[in-house]
Amino acid sequence: MMRILALLLFVTAVPSVRVLADDSRQTSQRLNATIKVEMGYLLSLPKDYETKESWPLVLFLHGSGERGDDLELVKKHGPPKLIGEGKEFPFIVVSPQCPGSQSWRAIELTALLDEVTRTQKVDQDRIYVTGLSMGGFATWELAAFAPTRFAAIAPICGGGDPGWTRRFKHLPTWAFHGAKDLGVPVERSQEMIDAMTKYGGTPKLTIYPEAEHDSWTETYNNPEFYEWLLAQKRADIKE
Repeated sequence: MMRILALLLFVTAVPSVRVLADDSRQTSQRLNATIKVEMGYLLSLPKDYETKESWPLVLFLHGSGERGDDLELVKKHGPPKLIGEGKEFPFIVVSPQCPGSQSWRAIELTALLDEVTRTQKVDQDRIYVTGLSMGGFATWELAAFAPTRFAAIAPICGGGDPGWTRRFKHLPTWAFHGAKDLGVPVERSQEMIDAMTKYGGTPKLTIYPEAEHDSWTETYNNPEFYEWLLAQKRADIKE
């Protein structure tokens, strides 16, 4: 009993240790740098561009197969392909090219949009993003990166982190996917749509029963797709 009491007295006798802040070990600093962004892109203006003060803008993001430094590759699919074939759109189309071996980066795409909206007659309330495969993934990511900038998004055979959708749950969204897609399973789009719905959004998902990875040709050839897109306005989005 005496040994236990002695041990308790020893423990209680140990003085408390004070940790004094050593300001010399870390000092306050501030980064002030400009990040250089270089990106080739195709720009298509409506035929009667000069007749209006502002126009809607569609940002098209290609898939992994069109990466590189040859802009002709960007014309392989989607709106750039249709424009190359003579189709005229009633909106500005911006189709950047991702450098080879890289992936789309939201901060760089944001810089591109900043430049285009500064130099062209863009309606800030009618900016839309669509993309396929790698570009479909980037469409979801860009919406999460700048959730209040866009009037609508249309990701095709893409996917992402379902948690992102909490940031843009009320953003008008129409996703597309092929039921037989082996490259990007249709579940990738479904889980994003389900998450948006869970958070209170009302997104749309079109699944083509017989389509494999190419679910973009039918989408971009559908006039109803563009009608829906142009009907969306950022000012109309209600939280």
